[in-house]
Amino acid sequence: MVVQLRYRFRVYPTAPQRAMLARTFGCVRTVYNDAIAVRRAAYAQGLPYPSKTVLSKMLIKEAKGTPERAWLSEVSAVALQQALVDVDQAFRNFFDSLGSERKGPRVGPPRFKRRSGQQSARFTRNARFRVLGSGRLRLPKIGDLKVAWSRELPSEPSSVTVVKTPTGKYFASFVVTVADLAEVLEPVGDPEAETGIDLGIKSFAVLRGGKVIENPKFFARMERQLKKAQRAFSRKQKGNRNREKARLKVARVHERVRAQREDWLNKQVKALVGENQALYAEDLNVKSLSHGRAAKSVHDAAWGAFLRKLESKAIRRGRTFVKVAPDFPSTRLCSTCGALTGPKGLGPV
Repeated sequence: MVVQLRYRFRVYPTAPQRAMLARTFGCVRTVYNDAIAVRRAAYAQGLPYPSKTVLSKMLIKEAKGTPERAWLSEVSAVALQQALVDVDQAFRNFFDSLGSERKGPRVGPPRFKRRSGQQSARFTRNARFRVLGSGRLRLPKIGDLKVAWSRELPSEPSSVTVVKTPTGKYFASFVVTVADLAEVLEPVGDPEAETGIDLGIKSFAVLRGGKVIENPKFFARMERQLKKAQRAFSRKQKGNRNREKARLKVARVHERVRAQREDWLNKQVKALVGENQALYAEDLNVKSLSHGRAAKSVHDAAWGAFLRKLESKAIRRGRTFVKVAPDFPSTRLCSTCGALTGPKGLGPV
């Protein structure tokens, strides 16, 4: 089976490269926002949506010849084309979610990108990017970026996305195609080892045999610091340099919480997959649980991210992963005779 995987690495651009990346991000953001504006105007006038080809000609090719958008020619045209691809896909997801073509919850229409948010630009093979023998990443009109490689890519990447986080860090995200998902892993000591996973808020998870994984509550531990940073940010006037400094403090708190949670989830998933041949977890509807008084705790626990990581890693390591229906009476079902016990017991099954 052929699948696509994503590998992300930290990059360290020089000052001129940061300036060129900022220009590229700005052009990509402009084309993206222009495409949304054109389609919104067409909808307001009752006209059919312009196709991606029409938008490409109008917002890139013809726009480069105008004084207002002449600076679009200073960056790679491939990155601008990918912005139109993203807009087109966002509208497709929106319309598909209104019907039955797209599974999952409904998604809203695409919104304008902001300068203060996360910035990105994607380069495909048409841009002729490549990883040099020295380990640097060569991008058109940007130069050779220094990459902090933590592992080797399993195959030649089909695209790379350069991302700038709200805190000013740069990352390169590669998409590679892998034909075989099986990874080299030492076999489990007990080939019949398996465990059920009961997720919760007080304890993150209870495993077979009563083993408990405590809930680290990363957001709850940083909430007081976040509130203090947000109050300071709200007092700063727009356009003031101190407001930008305060915004960075808020972004750093969020980034720290996210990084700690991501690292912890990866370690728990690795341990569970390494110790068990089969894993069983409840098929939770996390979105329906993310409301009411427990919403903040549910988001902090990140059950959805944990289950996605666990399923992906289990499949890649050749493990059995099963999602159990929420109404399955696992706590009242005898593992020996198969009888339902307790006040709602229905006898043998």
